[in-house]
Amino acid sequence: MKKKNTGDKYYKLKMKKNDFHCHITVNATPQKAMEGILQVAKWWTKDFKGNSQKINDEFTIQHGDAHYSKHKLIEILPDKKLVWLITESDLNWLKHNKQEWTNTKTIFVLKPKDQLTIIEFTHEGLVPEMECYFRCIEGWEMVIKERLFEYLIKGIEQSV
Repeated sequence: MKKKNTGDKYYKLKMKKNDFHCHITVNATPQKAMEGILQVAKWWTKDFKGNSQKINDEFTIQHGDAHYSKHKLIEILPDKKLVWLITESDLNWLKHNKQEWTNTKTIFVLKPKDQLTIIEFTHEGLVPEMECYFRCIEGWEMVIKERLFEYLIKGIEQSV
């Protein structure tokens, strides 16, 4: 029996296609957008502990008893990309695997376009087969398309 090769290009493309994606476009430079994204406590949640600015920084997010996750900044390309690895999670509202987010990644890719920046967000590993998927995509849509978007527009303008 042939063993599945997880390094296979087709397998990687197939998995990436199923990950959750969304994007926003903001009237800011990639540098200002990156600075804003790194200010996690200002747009994601006030229940934030730790640091989120430099490589290997770790922080936790807590939403009451419903959600806990610990994130580690594992990649940063200034003004282009940042990746947080979720090293721990506890989604208390799930019936089965409450740690579904553990070992998934949140990825932000910034692309300049004219005077704007397109921010592509991916939660790599958050796929439709997961119990949390549909509720999590609703959450991410709100967090990225509303909270982050609003912070990048209003927060950046206020700090200029």
